Amino acid sequence: MQQVSNVVVIATRRSPDSVSIAQYYAEKRKLPNTHIFLIDCVPQEEAPLVEYRDTIEKPVMDLLRRRGLELSVDYLVLTRGIPLRIREGGFSVDCALMCAPLKRPFNSQPAESNLNPYFGKNERFSRRKYGFYLATRLDGYTMQHIRDLIDNALKAKRANGVFVLDLDPKRSGGGYGVINESMRAAAKILKQRGFEVLLDEDEAFVGAVRDIMGYYSWGSNDHKFNVLSYRSLRFRPGSIAETAVSTSARTFRFTDKGQSLIADLIAQGATGVKGYVSEPYTAALCRAEVMFDCYTRGRTIAESLWAASPFILWKDLVVGDPLCAPFA
Repeated sequence: MQQVSNVVVIATRRSPDSVSIAQYYAEKRKLPNTHIFLIDCVPQEEAPLVEYRDTIEKPVMDLLRRRGLELSVDYLVLTRGIPLRIREGGFSVDCALMCAPLKRPFNSQPAESNLNPYFGKNERFSRRKYGFYLATRLDGYTMQHIRDLIDNALKAKRANGVFVLDLDPKRSGGGYGVINESMRAAAKILKQRGFEVLLDEDEAFVGAVRDIMGYYSWGSNDHKFNVLSYRSLRFRPGSIAETAVSTSARTFRFTDKGQSLIADLIAQGATGVKGYVSEPYTAALCRAEVMFDCYTRGRTIAESLWAASPFILWKDLVVGDPLCAPFA
């Protein structure tokens, strides 16, 4: 495997786990030492804006400049221990950091400055072209889950796994209807390409499916959600997933309280997953037809999940190795 030059991995020195994950990823992906960034932010899930600016954004942007990587790097990979959320407004740290070069304002409601210029683009992402980075994160309930996330990305290959699209027929109005229609559109595209698709339009929540290559559901927002069914899903290496759940990435610590978490899907083998650190509204959710169309045409996890996302400076968070592209 050749050295990778368009990725940097970021860890906080204050967390041995964070540093260990960065080293493991760098070793597996053959990153040069100049592409491992160690910063000094406090390992916590939420940080005040001033702390984010001083201990995350400024040192990362300074390192990119000092090492001459500002324009050659496309992907920023954050590790466990770096805060998920900015206290003021509940913005995603990952979104804020990847958009730092754009110097956009933080808007409390989705606005033009939040819009993603890469949305719907089925093409290779370039920092030079778009002016910002794509960020992903390596996180999960346990260190083993995170190492598995990295290993599964490297093991990923084009496979005959099933694409599960689990609609909730009771969610039919407004933005809810858009997401259901998005799943239907994705199913049509995937079936036309010869993939195995499980499009569930019944009220029951789908569980006990194995060899999943792609997944989209309403998670705990499904009227018939069953946590045991959710945790019975099993994914193939290279699989990607999204759930229409407002706070699915609010924590990567195990809890049975609140909405369903994408950390469960990571524990069950999902290799790339999108979630949200606070309420994003349905307008921000991945468009299933874009996400799966891009991925099965050979785009990476980062490209596919971000190209399917209408906003960038918002509440979104993508977990996984940004380079994973089993259909390339």
